[in-house]
Amino acid sequence: MREIRSPSHVLLASILPLQFDLPFPFRRNPNSFKINTRFHLLRSILPPSSYRSIRSRCGAQSMAAGAAASATHVHDLPEPILAQVFSLVEDVRTRNAMALACRRWRGLERSTRTALALRGHVRLPFLLPTCFPSVAHLDLSFLSPWGHHPFLSSHQQQQHHHDFPDDHAALVAARLAQAFPSVSSLSVYARDPSVIAALAPLWPKLRSARLVRWHQRPPNLPHGADLAPLLEACPALSALDLSQFYCWTEDVPPALHQYPLTAASLTRLDLLCPASNEGYRSSELAVITAACRNLTHLLLPCVFNPRCIEFVGDDDLLALASACPCLSLLHLVDPATLSPARIDSDANEDAAITGSGLEGLFTRLPHLEDLALDLCHNVRDTGPALEALGNKCSKVKSLKLGHFHGVCHGLWQHLDGVSVNGHLESLSIKSSPDLTDSSLATIARGCQRLSRLEIHKCHKVTAAGIKKLASKLRSTLVDVAISGCQLLNATSALRALEPIRDRIERLHIDCIWASSELDQLPVEEEESDPEEDDMEAPDHSRSKRCRYAQANDVESFESASFWFRTWERLRRLSLWIPAGEVLTPLGDAGLECCPQLEDICIKVEGDCRLCPKPRPIVFGLSFLSRYPTLRKMKLDCGEAIGYALTAPAGHMDLSLWERFYLHGIGGLIGLYELDYWPPQDREVNQRSLSLPAVGLLQMCSSLRKLFIHGTAHEHFMRFFLDIPVLRDVQLREDYYPAPENDMSTEMRVDSCSRFESALNDRRIPD
Repeated sequence: MREIRSPSHVLLASILPLQFDLPFPFRRNPNSFKINTRFHLLRSILPPSSYRSIRSRCGAQSMAAGAAASATHVHDLPEPILAQVFSLVEDVRTRNAMALACRRWRGLERSTRTALALRGHVRLPFLLPTCFPSVAHLDLSFLSPWGHHPFLSSHQQQQHHHDFPDDHAALVAARLAQAFPSVSSLSVYARDPSVIAALAPLWPKLRSARLVRWHQRPPNLPHGADLAPLLEACPALSALDLSQFYCWTEDVPPALHQYPLTAASLTRLDLLCPASNEGYRSSELAVITAACRNLTHLLLPCVFNPRCIEFVGDDDLLALASACPCLSLLHLVDPATLSPARIDSDANEDAAITGSGLEGLFTRLPHLEDLALDLCHNVRDTGPALEALGNKCSKVKSLKLGHFHGVCHGLWQHLDGVSVNGHLESLSIKSSPDLTDSSLATIARGCQRLSRLEIHKCHKVTAAGIKKLASKLRSTLVDVAISGCQLLNATSALRALEPIRDRIERLHIDCIWASSELDQLPVEEEESDPEEDDMEAPDHSRSKRCRYAQANDVESFESASFWFRTWERLRRLSLWIPAGEVLTPLGDAGLECCPQLEDICIKVEGDCRLCPKPRPIVFGLSFLSRYPTLRKMKLDCGEAIGYALTAPAGHMDLSLWERFYLHGIGGLIGLYELDYWPPQDREVNQRSLSLPAVGLLQMCSSLRKLFIHGTAHEHFMRFFLDIPVLRDVQLREDYYPAPENDMSTEMRVDSCSRFESALNDRRIPD
């Protein structure tokens, strides 16, 4: 069987002639059924090509087995083969269903699970599960109450009203080490260094660590004290992720310099934290790269502003490449680009990075596969450097550029600039002022493997250029993001993607609606004056032009049917909407029918204090009910700013805006998971769930998971107990700065405990 791509699939192929007695989903008593489902389990595990090949080749053999095979069921399989089958199942709900079949299957499922995330409240140590001995990836960052750990120091416990004495924290730590002895990857919310000091020694062979903290850094800590316990206790650490860990830029270099053995073992380092608005300077970058010479993945924000002291320039990039020559992933970005809010970055100054410096960087990094240089200052004449990237780094598959000039001129038929990189599969171009439609056509001719394309704030790109690129990349392009382009609204962007409408799987657009009058205007593809052409053209040319004009009118009339066409494979949709706008024109823009849409992300951004009261009293979430397979939704209003307290006359406060945005969410019958960011008042740093929002969320009868990225009152949270199938609810203050002290009227640690107890005591129908 040549199409089987791994030894585990060979083992799976050996069990095909057997007659499985367990239907899917699995039931508690497997012996009560005698139904032939020998291929059903393997179909959910194997790749489609391997499954079809195995079934076609083994069908004759299984039919010849006849009555002899009918007496054999899955329990006759050897234990190692059955364990191998279980280890290939990754979906959590499928594994839970398998564990309900019988005691043997439950034991196999528990013994083969390698990843686990704990979200409960660690009140009693004996409540920790001890039946997962093979767990290698343990996530403790979502322990409830979120952001409050039982391992905080005595001072922090007293400050945050925790009821965990020191002996209790030690008991919980010992219980964790006993329950999960094989942990090699750990994620933890480290609000205080004592959390890491309590957990890191439990697993000295830890290979990967991800620290999370959105609260402010303790002010009296010396530089590097947050990371010292981890680097000291785990010398074999190879991956360190601080992308959600707020700390100072002065903390990382001293910690890495203090523990050189651990720093030398690091191969992956991620420091792209959106909570920090500061980047690493040239001296700090030199210390990090000198300590971690074996890095293959490096992601960090840098100071590229030439007005700042110790900004990063050409010499620093060359020194980085010389210190870490094995880099295959390099992301160097300006800290302003990490902000969740969009920035108006029309750069007027040039960065200290030149084309010659970039060529030297690419020459010294031959193993580069993923590169991101997202700046807020201009980098000019980068075409030759990007051509050198294609020649020196032949393995590059992903490229992200910000404020680069001369990315691709596309003036003639030959390839230039980024189009020389024929191996690219993902390309992101942001704020490139000279990127035109001809540039996109040249990129499509040169980069014929592109599967993902992102264009942001390229103001010379039109719908004609997008359509031409989509036509040439129809066989590969499945992920497109178009945002911030002045000449592209929602309708024109969707019409430009018509060539790949039946193939695209992920899409992002800006909901900038065009008026009906502007939408009916004909599109002029040439800038010539038609009257002058008629004066110079002969009569037969005039009649031919009239016939072409009539054909264009027919095409424009037929294009009206575009609104009713189907996006057959679209599974994930991302939308950006200005504050005060509505969602209902989405169908008229072209997204009327998406039968496979499963996940939608809606981000609302803007100052609601400057918006008049919207004429429609609803945002339009009920429009999404026409998507039958919609299961997950992210509604991010975190960057919508308003009045948390009393609003001036003629304006709406945040509670009314929440009513506006959440109205109609109860009509989404199949909605399974919801992430919601309430709007904020920056002056008081408040993101709290209001009473109208709670009442509207309560109407979602199918919700199983609900994550509120903000705060709420305890008596408001009680409304969620009326949702019949709700199983997982959590308040996450994952924004900076997270509230330090619990307010008297909002959720406290004890409030979360009481709500979780009431939620867990309910009987769940399924």
